[in-house]
Amino acid sequence: QVRLEQSGGASVQTGKSLKLSCAAHGDTLNRNCMAWFRRPLESPGMSREGIATIYTGDRSTYYVDSVKGRFTISRDDAENTVYLQMDSLNPEDSAMYYCAADTGMGQNDGSCYLRSYLYKYWGQGTQVTVAT
Repeated sequence: QVRLEQSGGASVQTGKSLKLSCAAHGDTLNRNCMAWFRRPLESPGMSREGIATIYTGDRSTYYVDSVKGRFTISRDDAENTVYLQMDSLNPEDSAMYYCAADTGMGQNDGSCYLRSYLYKYWGQGTQVTVAT
């Protein structure tokens, strides 16, 4: 059983940076897919939007256009932790952020997908608020 523990959410001003952490417990998650999703604060009924994914086997990453060039997903093997570095934040980035992991996806071909139903394990969520 995998448990994901998130930290790092905060309230910041537009243009500032923030780094989220997601520590995995119960499995080393080598050669697996991990991802970050978010749900806008003003739309709690919306589905979670996948924004970045990393394949822990070769560190390959993928970003959606809305965060590409501003957000960076990375992984520290020693800490068994995935990070989301968020730069140039704007109010549209205000959301509950969730990390996710799956122990099956990616093992055959290293392909990770940003579809929430494909991920078995989820963090508890952390809130990011960006003020103007």
